[in-house]
Amino acid sequence: MKPLRILSTLAITGALSVSAFAAPERAGDFALLDQNGDFHQFSKYANKDAVVVLSQSNSCAASQSALTQFQELRSQWESKNVAFLLMNSSKEDLAAIRQAAKANNIDLPILLDSSQLVAETLNVSKAGEVIVLDPQSLSVLYRGPVHEHINDTLTNDLAGTVQDTMVMDVVGCDLEVVADTTLASVAPDYATEVAPIIVENCAECHREGGIGPFAMNSHLMLQGWSPMIREVLMTKRMPPMQVDPSIGHFDNAAYIDDAELQTLVRWIDAGAPKGVFAADPLSNLEYADVKSWQLGEPDFIVKTPVQEIPATGVMDYINVDVELPFEEDKWVKAVQFIPGDETVLHHLLTYVTAPAEDFDGGEADQSSVARRFLEGYAPGKVEAMVFPEDTGVLIPAGHKLSMQFHFTTNGRATTDETTLGMYFYDEPPAHENFTRSVSSMFVIPPHASNHEVHGTYVFNNEVVVNGLRAHMHFRGKDMKFSVELPDGTMEDLLSVPNYSYAWQPTYQLSEAKLLPAGTKVHVTGAFDNSALNTANPDPDEQVTFGLQSWEEMFIGYWTYYETGN
Repeated sequence: MKPLRILSTLAITGALSVSAFAAPERAGDFALLDQNGDFHQFSKYANKDAVVVLSQSNSCAASQSALTQFQELRSQWESKNVAFLLMNSSKEDLAAIRQAAKANNIDLPILLDSSQLVAETLNVSKAGEVIVLDPQSLSVLYRGPVHEHINDTLTNDLAGTVQDTMVMDVVGCDLEVVADTTLASVAPDYATEVAPIIVENCAECHREGGIGPFAMNSHLMLQGWSPMIREVLMTKRMPPMQVDPSIGHFDNAAYIDDAELQTLVRWIDAGAPKGVFAADPLSNLEYADVKSWQLGEPDFIVKTPVQEIPATGVMDYINVDVELPFEEDKWVKAVQFIPGDETVLHHLLTYVTAPAEDFDGGEADQSSVARRFLEGYAPGKVEAMVFPEDTGVLIPAGHKLSMQFHFTTNGRATTDETTLGMYFYDEPPAHENFTRSVSSMFVIPPHASNHEVHGTYVFNNEVVVNGLRAHMHFRGKDMKFSVELPDGTMEDLLSVPNYSYAWQPTYQLSEAKLLPAGTKVHVTGAFDNSALNTANPDPDEQVTFGLQSWEEMFIGYWTYYETGN
């Protein structure tokens, strides 16, 4: 790693008529997907001494010429702990970007800046422009063309002698960034432009009594939290439950489009102005009580046994069997959990089990198993689960519910009495939903930043898949669900490129996927056991399967029904 910077910028070679030095430019953190759907966050390159980025466009001849020189620069420096990336902010079609990358043998990640906000943040205005970034100080060291002075910058950066930003003129193609001088001079209006986006995307969780850490219930609150809001938007931490938008579509994924993102960030960058309004549009919003039944009074309510949660310590999983009084089969069409104390209830899984079945809910010794999975509760789950039309979960007469609780202490002794509400069909639906886990055994070495794992299963019968859920613990990095059809065709169904243990929904496919008999399903993913993973309990540990959060799991859940064909 480079030493501390203790010398002045006079150590950089010579006085340059084509360049100038500016005060150090702060870059800020950001995250983007690349052309392959992989997630890149600037701050997670902190193990590199520098990151060199070329603004690239397939339609710009200057960019193509610069790419050749950029690859030569890469050949000199990549082995010296310097990362090289491309960034496309030209709003080109993803398919065209992928095709051009293949045709030109580009093996570098091409970061997709479709909102152009990263280009704006980094003051990149032309394709063919290069910026050299310091991922440890989140600053810009150089901006300009591919030039020999990049070598000077990198040499001095590794020596710890760069303090200011070297700036050189660039001849390239204008990016035509949306925020031209006219738009940039007029901040978005809070009441008519910003507040509606907050209502649509944020306020349901960020309200009094909601699961968000603060309430977005006024202009003053938004203004006060605006630096944090900008950071979590730019690093894709929020909205939660984001998936790769180029793979499939899901009713409950938290998409936010480029125009909305631009409006929020530009309003914040303008100082989050209040504007003029008669009444604050965020101050009188009304939402259903999170502790109320969203679908009306359930047909059957289960109150789980009261659990005593100590202030500190580690709690083993708690398995509870709930006897049911049903003398006839019941078909569940919807279910809702109301947690007793969501601050300590880490997760809850609920299965339908036979009277004599001893069920513990684990998949430690099995690569795949199908069960009648009723539903679960996980951090961030606030909505009732309504099963797809004409499908449901069967509770045969005489069966019970097996519930697995995982509590984590938080420094305050408390109790939990979670309530479960079930809504039944009047007549049996056409199909019974099952949930199949697809998993794999693994051993994660210490400090491994991208330990890959792969699990498979073959459906012997024709099935229709309507939901997918990724499950790992704190070291989970990413997970992808794919299908291999009997003719060998591969198709990706879901990609979670930046997995978060805090958000584990079952993603409901907008259009269910019919899989013919003999389809092999793949669950691929990776763990980050390095120090760059800020959630990692201990990067020095070798990690294997375990029930506790500091251990790991790798399970892809497929919710489906068989067609009978």
